[in-house]
Amino acid sequence: MGTVAGMIFASALLLPPGPVLAGTVPVAVRGENIATPVVPPATGVPGDPAPRGLWWKNAALIGGIGITVGVYGANNWWEDGFSGSFRTIDEGWFGRNTYAGGADKAGHAFFTYTGARLLTRGFEGLGNDPGRALRLGVWTSLGMMAGVEVVDGISKKFRFSAEDAVANAAGAVFAVLEEKYPRLDALMDFRLFYRRSDDARRIGDSDPLADYSGQTFLLAFKADGVPQLREVRVARYLELQVGYNSRGYEPNDGVKIDPHRRIYGGVGVNLSRLLSDTLFRGDLKGGKIQRGSDTVLEFLQVPGTAARTYRRL
Repeated sequence: MGTVAGMIFASALLLPPGPVLAGTVPVAVRGENIATPVVPPATGVPGDPAPRGLWWKNAALIGGIGITVGVYGANNWWEDGFSGSFRTIDEGWFGRNTYAGGADKAGHAFFTYTGARLLTRGFEGLGNDPGRALRLGVWTSLGMMAGVEVVDGISKKFRFSAEDAVANAAGAVFAVLEEKYPRLDALMDFRLFYRRSDDARRIGDSDPLADYSGQTFLLAFKADGVPQLREVRVARYLELQVGYNSRGYEPNDGVKIDPHRRIYGGVGVNLSRLLSDTLFRGDLKGGKIQRGSDTVLEFLQVPGTAARTYRRL
């Protein structure tokens, strides 16, 4: 369910920023050099519990997100009540005859991934060490998504989807890999590009999280993450992109117009690297504004910054 993922995403954006990369200390600004791992100061033995004050901060953050999702769900998803039995549905994956052509599955992976990474930075900003922050961030994001799926299973309107649960888990695993391996994070971004679809305009739908026909999910491979290419003045600003979306599935008013899926390929501009070398100089270098900009650009694709072509499936 894309809406809950988006709520976690939005909540995480409001958290206090942690370091540039969770679990690392930057040699320079993100995009300037690859961060190097650092071992957090010893606090006794591995796995020491968080101090009492920090425990309450963590609990408040997790509880606040959980309550927000629960209240929203009760008023928007589960208002028809519950069936009293657990029901499942086989939604399929990326097939032509699926609910949203697979865009919903890509969305589950993306939003769980993004929520986990942003929450990791948020928990670190609260004072958790990098390892604990990563565990809390990943399990909070994945737990909220899994919880909604379970409640869907007992609701009258929806069903539990094993495919959604697997997509959530895949997004969480990818988040762990990106957080634990700085070189992978420097090389690859997982992003969302959104432009309101014709279907949404036609039926007057203004919810971007439910507008699957307006969403494109991209993997961007950045030349700046390859040491040999980073030293080439022009190449360092380029990135290769591959992506996936569906068109004509959701939203609709009961009529699907030309439903199809697309695979994308293209070349884009690494805005984080470009801004680091131009706008963010002097006192702005490495500051909050640049860190905030890098965070947004890591997860969202800016319109007009890539040339892509696609193949219909």
